[in-house]
Amino acid sequence: MSNKMFSPIKVGVLNLPHRIAMAPLTRSRASKTGNVPTAMNVEYYRQRASAALIITEAAQISPQGQGYAWTPGIHSAEQIEGWKEVTRAVHAEGGRIFMQLWHVGRVSHPSFQPDGALPVGPSALPVPGKTFIVDEDGAGVWADVPTPRALSVAEIDQIVADYAVASRNAIDAGMDGIEIHAGNGYLLDQFINSNSNKRTDEYGDSSENRARFLLRVVDAVIREVGANRVAVRLTPMGRFMGMGDDTPEETFGLVASELNRRELAYLHVVEPEILGTVLDDSYDARWKTIIPLMRKNFTGILVLAGGYDVESAKKALADSRGDIIAFGRPFIANPDLPERLKIGAELNEADRATFFGGDAAGYIDYPALPKLEEAVTG
Repeated sequence: MSNKMFSPIKVGVLNLPHRIAMAPLTRSRASKTGNVPTAMNVEYYRQRASAALIITEAAQISPQGQGYAWTPGIHSAEQIEGWKEVTRAVHAEGGRIFMQLWHVGRVSHPSFQPDGALPVGPSALPVPGKTFIVDEDGAGVWADVPTPRALSVAEIDQIVADYAVASRNAIDAGMDGIEIHAGNGYLLDQFINSNSNKRTDEYGDSSENRARFLLRVVDAVIREVGANRVAVRLTPMGRFMGMGDDTPEETFGLVASELNRRELAYLHVVEPEILGTVLDDSYDARWKTIIPLMRKNFTGILVLAGGYDVESAKKALADSRGDIIAFGRPFIANPDLPERLKIGAELNEADRATFFGGDAAGYIDYPALPKLEEAVTG
């Protein structure tokens, strides 16, 4: 089996030296005031600059778009300045970095919402999930998500505009491009999937209507920064946060075709047997047809993520299932993951207890391999 992991590839405006990307990973370590990236965040991304492409943790496009404690935003001047330090550090190490933009929609809590309002979504339906909030003592705790209120069409228009502004902010902060998060049960995914979208207006009912919000956002961001700096992440047939669609082949096939027409930098797809951060024991067997369908309908660069190890990544690339593999948890514990995979070095194990919130422990203290000259002389 050929190993394409270390062959170069062109993605949008970038020439990538290999095909091991860093997947977006929410870590809840932005500043506790203002959700601004800190010096610790700068070091975290700098350490991982050997990735072919870093896709940042998702950054909320507005205060309404926040759903978890201490996640960074990209809607204030202070946040833009904080992200500038991140991009400078990554670029100084020769790295490349896209910012993932999100609005969590209904996966939020009144404690994050302006004026303590309810979270918003396509429809006022209960949410089977929890979010990470700040308790009265200032600690991070998991809390139930309340039933959201349905967005009006005028509010949808405003969110489209917020995405456009956030994309410009990201480029102003030095990002090489934008990844629009349309998966994992967050706002755009909530509109795409029939389980969470019971609207009867132009944003509901048919697959075409349910895809409309995403495509409007994509078009607005393209107008702002150019298609070759824009990507989208999808989780077709994902069940996280109550997702599910009655006609997934039709819906996601249509989305992939529409995105293909827009000549994006890449399409990022999460394998359907992954539920959040774990394997889904009850996934729909039709997932076997979904990735090939996305591959057929989207003829540009396809990034795959979801439970990959070195052998399954090699096979996916050799079989042309995808063009780039995005690794998540392995990058948490292995800042120099590409080098480790290249030489077959042992991988550090990630400490799940430090995934969300906290300090440097489990964030910037994972050891890298010793440099060659250190190994020889030490």
